[in-house]
Amino acid sequence: MSETRTDEQAAAERRGRATVIGTVVSDKMEKTIVVRRDRKVLHPLYKKYVRRATRFVAHDADDVAHTGDEVEIVETRPLSKTKRWRLVRVLREAPRGEVVTGADEAEPLEGADEESQP
Repeated sequence: MSETRTDEQAAAERRGRATVIGTVVSDKMEKTIVVRRDRKVLHPLYKKYVRRATRFVAHDADDVAHTGDEVEIVETRPLSKTKRWRLVRVLREAPRGEVVTGADEAEPLEGADEESQP
């Protein structure tokens, strides 16, 4: 299976820019996502593995990534005070749940119309 490569992916490899694969933890901003990469490091004293996380603020021009998606980001020039990464592609989408809006669509609870008597 051969994947189609985008110009951004080819340019990133050609220039030797750093790429990171992580999970989107926030997409509440416009054209911006926060990506978290988890890693395990050995504690120097207790010799146990401790989970550490690094958060990257990345530019998502088309607003395609959502919370829970696994994405690939690439290092780029500074776009704002904290934004130094750009979204390359969404690797795996998180399942999207259906949202129930309004009381008419929700199912009534059992015994809701009966008055409670002791």
